[in-house]
Amino acid sequence: MEGHMFECVNQAAVHEELEDETRRLCDVRPFWPMLKLVTRNCGRAERLLDSKIGVLIGKGLHELDALQDQEVKDFRSKMFRISEEKMQQVQLMTWSEWLQACFSPQLEPGGGATPVTDGVNDKQAEASLKVTMHFDQSQYSLCINVLSSLSQYIKACLQAKECPHLTLVQVSTVQAMFEKEISAIGAVVNRKSSIPPLPLPPKRRGPSVQVRAGLFHGTELLCKPAVSSESSGRSEHVWNSTLEFDITVSDLPRMTRLCFAVYAVMDKVKKQKSTKNHYPVAWVNTMLFDYKGQLKTGDIILHSWSSFPDELEEMLNPIGTIQTNPYTENTTALHIHLPDYNPHPILFPPFDKGRGGKKFHIELKEIMERDPLSQLCENEKDLIWTLRYDCMENFPQSLPKLLLSVKWSKHEDMAQLQALLQIWPKLSPRDALELLDFNYPDQYVREYAVGCLRDMSDEELSQYLLQLVQVLRYEPYYDCALTRFLLNRAQCNRNIGHFLFWHLRSEMHMPAVAVQFSLILEAYCRGSIPHIEVLKKQVEALSKLKSVNELIKLGTIKNARSKTKEAMLTKEAMMTCLRQSGYTETLSDLHSPLNPSVLLSGINVEKCRYMDSKMKPLWIVYNNKLLGGDTLGIIFKNGDGTRGCISMVLIMNHWNKMCLCRIVPYGCLATGDRSGLIEVVSSADTIANIQLTSSNVAAAAAFNKDALLNWLKEKNSGDALEKAIEEFTLSCAGYCVATYVLGIGDRHSDNIMVRSTGQLFHIDFGHILGNFKSKFGIKRERVPFILTHDFIHVIQQGKTGNTEKFGSFRNYCEQAYLILRRNGNLFITLFALMLTAGLPELTSVKDIQYLKDSLALGKTDDEALKQFRQKFDEALRESWTTKVNWMAHNVVKDNRS
Repeated sequence: MEGHMFECVNQAAVHEELEDETRRLCDVRPFWPMLKLVTRNCGRAERLLDSKIGVLIGKGLHELDALQDQEVKDFRSKMFRISEEKMQQVQLMTWSEWLQACFSPQLEPGGGATPVTDGVNDKQAEASLKVTMHFDQSQYSLCINVLSSLSQYIKACLQAKECPHLTLVQVSTVQAMFEKEISAIGAVVNRKSSIPPLPLPPKRRGPSVQVRAGLFHGTELLCKPAVSSESSGRSEHVWNSTLEFDITVSDLPRMTRLCFAVYAVMDKVKKQKSTKNHYPVAWVNTMLFDYKGQLKTGDIILHSWSSFPDELEEMLNPIGTIQTNPYTENTTALHIHLPDYNPHPILFPPFDKGRGGKKFHIELKEIMERDPLSQLCENEKDLIWTLRYDCMENFPQSLPKLLLSVKWSKHEDMAQLQALLQIWPKLSPRDALELLDFNYPDQYVREYAVGCLRDMSDEELSQYLLQLVQVLRYEPYYDCALTRFLLNRAQCNRNIGHFLFWHLRSEMHMPAVAVQFSLILEAYCRGSIPHIEVLKKQVEALSKLKSVNELIKLGTIKNARSKTKEAMLTKEAMMTCLRQSGYTETLSDLHSPLNPSVLLSGINVEKCRYMDSKMKPLWIVYNNKLLGGDTLGIIFKNGDGTRGCISMVLIMNHWNKMCLCRIVPYGCLATGDRSGLIEVVSSADTIANIQLTSSNVAAAAAFNKDALLNWLKEKNSGDALEKAIEEFTLSCAGYCVATYVLGIGDRHSDNIMVRSTGQLFHIDFGHILGNFKSKFGIKRERVPFILTHDFIHVIQQGKTGNTEKFGSFRNYCEQAYLILRRNGNLFITLFALMLTAGLPELTSVKDIQYLKDSLALGKTDDEALKQFRQKFDEALRESWTTKVNWMAHNVVKDNRS
């Protein structure tokens, strides 16, 4: 049977080749109980790899094989060659070189030869690191001096006065891992690709319509849109007319988008002046130049999209994807013909170097210091362009404003800009991020930006990886500088590869990016063959958790009449399910998707439960042998996306590195369509639980100002209590500023938690940028941020007159606020890069205006500080409203339990 294999139709209604015969049918989950025997087209190892990659990325590779798109074929061919070369390089490595390349430690600059003592006292710096080795029936400890290679992780632990968790692994174990990976690579590195064509016939339908077309460079309309005549018909509409634009072909920018919108035209009511109403039916975009820089010609069929954004430019959607809708069965198809101008192909010309004059005007400085959201008037754009060389020498970070001042409809200006880019000083990676926004579509600009990103360390790249994945949507061609940069860094560092995989995999359900992201995922897998099995184990585990969650939802619906019976039966069903061998095997011994350096050894079924919210999130507890017997908790959410939480957690992690305030970092990861994982912070409880435990009456619990301080006293004593109060003070200051600046709402007492060590932290960031909850038209949040008197009671150590501690807390808040203001442009850029992330409260630039206002970016530091002090006083003065909200929440919670 080597020449044959089985094929089925899976749950996604897609033909799936079952190359891996070790998979069980309950894991395959065929749509019909029927298998088809088919002939293999190539070697078993090659087909097995293709099958594994298809299952792993959520899209069969035969779907990519069937695409009649030369750009897809060329990209896959290039990536195959690059991946094969990468794997051949790995085969030539020694085990130590492989270990360094795949699991590179974060060493301090300077090679690690000099001990790092910043923030660490001399006594700590001189001490050796204690590594504890655990054996079956005894325990030994061995002290090793590792100061010459202090990693950033160890330094961070020393600064936080925490114990680093390290694992000592035998060399023979590492060598065995290395040999296993080399063996996996050797089985498939010489695979020859085969991409058979399988054309799909397009279908078209639609009412009487009118077509509007426009040429855009980013969001800039290059000339007046063209509008077709009206066409009447039932299913097909034929115009046979030419749409002309008032711009010459030689003045078209390289990244020109041709945007179409189809509108139904209907008569208005008689009372209105105009006689016609236009109703949007569909839209679609395409590039005028292909990925080779050649002007497109001939017949093109564009399958359109039906969902229109809230904001349109000239009734068109230039910010939308340039990919056509892959679901061609029920979409409007637009058949266009682009004329031939020459018997030979027209290629976008290369630019020659040039140099203009240099002037100086003092008003240039004022323009360059504005935030990224500030609009430039035409006079200011002309000034910037005239003084472009002065900008380069004195304000190199002002490149984004210069690009917004270019007349993209003039070829001469574009040529001068290209010459300028070749000599423009390299920007810092943080400043270069803005150039990847949709407003800067030029290929050479984006290549310049990616060149600046190459200076990023792996740790810094990890912080911005989510945003960089989002801006891949703005890339019109599959093979671009950003894609190659991300793939290269991911294949050189297993940790970056892990998160790149999940950021891409979690959006594979979105048709607009499904092909693009699947191509990148395939390229990553082919260049990281040993990583496939690790990721496959995680994908299978998440599939099991989803099944358990759906079982619980079904059980709660059936037993909705009796809450007690519901809880008992559903909890019992969950336990039974998790104890089955198929579940325990899949859910054990896998690397955590939240943190690939953590090994999840086995589920502690007795401690697992589901949470009492609408989507019944799973609370899964793992035993962890590597952390001295400690357990690890993760929350699996299905049906309630985690993308908003991820964005806020990453933003706050940036802030944690900028100021002294203690923002508690915890893991959060989107894994699919409205599904994801959240790390459970150990030894922590919610404010609501702390208050309810201390009071016999739920309605009075929120007004007990001693509850929180007493809880900390129970957990700590002596010096530990003093340290816990200090941690509470710093973390409370951090979150007061963070929640104010970000406009985070829904701050009830179950969304604020405290660790036993004193750190306060917030969870569940479903309402951001001032989108506060309301009931009966009344906003629940009436304060700028949460600062209640029981918080002040802890900060003042239970002493009402302790104004010194309160003054320090207020100073922490003000200093943190000023630090965030100084980095305001970075945070605006990070939010702008997330506009396509699917967050309901972040869909346009107008939503980011809230951030600009809260940071008072148009004001001086003194004016901004005055504004923040007013908000601080308001939060404290109106804190009674928070208490009333908490009281209502506690009563509802108490009744529910």
